Amino acid sequence: MSGDRPPGIDAYLDRVRAGLDRLDPHEARAAAATGALLVDIRYQALRERDGLIPGALVVERNELEWRLDPLGSHRLPEATGHDLTVVVICNEGYASSLAAAELQRIGLPRATDLVGGFQAWRAAGLPVTPP
Repeated sequence: MSGDRPPGIDAYLDRVRAGLDRLDPHEARAAAATGALLVDIRYQALRERDGLIPGALVVERNELEWRLDPLGSHRLPEATGHDLTVVVICNEGYASSLAAAELQRIGLPRATDLVGGFQAWRAAGLPVTPP
């Protein structure tokens, strides 16, 4: 063993984010208006507590790659091609970065995430459908 320490989650997250063109809430809204797919991966209790972003597709995190792979047998109709821009949204913008990086790894190079997640969207005063 080389004695190297594992990077830890914070260093790993920094490395992952370096490969993403992350969007702020207003950029994400503009991207959606031009065809980007907003994908909410928050778990049900958070969606029930805080509401939803209108037009966002809800896909549980554990199903994300299966549902968005355009070649996958379990894909959603919205998974139209590898050139699709996907903006992943979690609650605060941490898990979404990791999820977007995984989507890139399976062939969706335009996958990214929302800086600050759903909470940043709501704080920016953007539309939310109440629970």
